[in-house]
Amino acid sequence: MTTEQGVLRFSIIMTFVLAGFGILFGLLSGSFSIVFDGLYALTDASMTVLSLLVTNLIAASTAGGPKKSKLVANFTMGFWHLEPMVLGLNGTLLIGASIYALINAVGSLMSGGRVLNFDLAIVYAVVTVALSVGMALYGMKANKTIRSDFLAMDAKAWVMSAALTAALLVAFIFGYFIQGTRLQWMSPYVDPAILALVCLVVIPIPFGTVRRALADILLVTPAELKQHVDEVAEVIVARYGFLSYRSYVARVGRGRQIELYFIVPTGWPAKRLEEWDRIRDEISEAIGGDTADRWLTIVFTTDEEWADGTPREVIE
Repeated sequence: MTTEQGVLRFSIIMTFVLAGFGILFGLLSGSFSIVFDGLYALTDASMTVLSLLVTNLIAASTAGGPKKSKLVANFTMGFWHLEPMVLGLNGTLLIGASIYALINAVGSLMSGGRVLNFDLAIVYAVVTVALSVGMALYGMKANKTIRSDFLAMDAKAWVMSAALTAALLVAFIFGYFIQGTRLQWMSPYVDPAILALVCLVVIPIPFGTVRRALADILLVTPAELKQHVDEVAEVIVARYGFLSYRSYVARVGRGRQIELYFIVPTGWPAKRLEEWDRIRDEISEAIGGDTADRWLTIVFTTDEEWADGTPREVIE
């Protein structure tokens, strides 16, 4: 369990187990909040399966061997763009499921609530909280060395699941102890009330992930990375006497795409390609982050139109 794929596989198995457990106990106890808990977990597990597929594709495309060659032949720009798509879809589905459950909870409150078996509900909540906390701690510990957005999202999902079910547990215990008392009239409202409260808390949580995923999909320039690349380029321009530069930076999931164009004065003495390559190596080292997830392009030209991306008329 020291790889991103291994941790995600184990998380998927545990999530499907808890999802089935939740749906079963929700139906047996008559609790829609438990059914929602199970369906929420099932949705998250389905998205984690997609996450695993994407991480496998990214790993295969950035590794060596014949498998990479076959993938690169059809997807020359890699698979980084799939990561924010999956993260955005995951967050959107979780928000949608929570809004739907909130509407149902409000409808149930307005129609007089529902009666449920608090004994079964409490058993479910205790088991689920214990397993969710354990999986959250496991995921966060593994991600200290792996450093994956998918694992961070997965650990956050387990924390959300634990918090959600802990709230259910408190409500079920309250409902259990008011049986046979003057507060028993509140019993049918416990389940929809806690479900509505949990949904109000859960709905905003995935918004941060959706916002970042959307920024990656739209290729919004990350300010911190852009500033760092500009600082490196300015030093290179001053050191070698170039006229100026153009930098283009984007973050796509775990991928970092950087394009640098240096404007060289016309009439310069010719340099061997090995000399230009040494300058490229110097720039690459100064930028840092030389991993399989960095896409770095460095171009030297005397024509600013090439650097500015100005449309050119091609004459054959």
